[in-house]
Amino acid sequence: MKKLVQGVVSFSLKNTFIVFFFTALLLGVGIYCLVHTPIEAYPDVTNTGARIITQWPGRSAEEVEKFVTLPISKEVNTIPRKAEVRSISLFGLSVVTLIFEDGVDDFYAQQYASNRLQGVDLPEGATADIEPT
Repeated sequence: MKKLVQGVVSFSLKNTFIVFFFTALLLGVGIYCLVHTPIEAYPDVTNTGARIITQWPGRSAEEVEKFVTLPISKEVNTIPRKAEVRSISLFGLSVVTLIFEDGVDDFYAQQYASNRLQGVDLPEGATADIEPT
């Protein structure tokens, strides 16, 4: 090991131009990378999604599931670039969550969900809205 260190030191002392050249090159590459690396203070690592919230006051969870949640889930299931559909039905409330693939724009997701929501035949008294992002 001692011989290796002595060899590196003696090479560095004999060839100072090469050592300074590679040091300057390394410094230049480091400054270039520092300037061109995007830095976010709080990066958003969540998937793009859209949430459809429907209220149908005074109805049981079973009725909400059958007449609101299932028709909405069936309609939005054909949206392109959709990864999954999740839903929950409560007393007088239905929440359908759409999760999209990576790289999908928020506006694209909201627009497709809104367009598909227009084609759903909801029962009288049920109001569906898309949660803003």
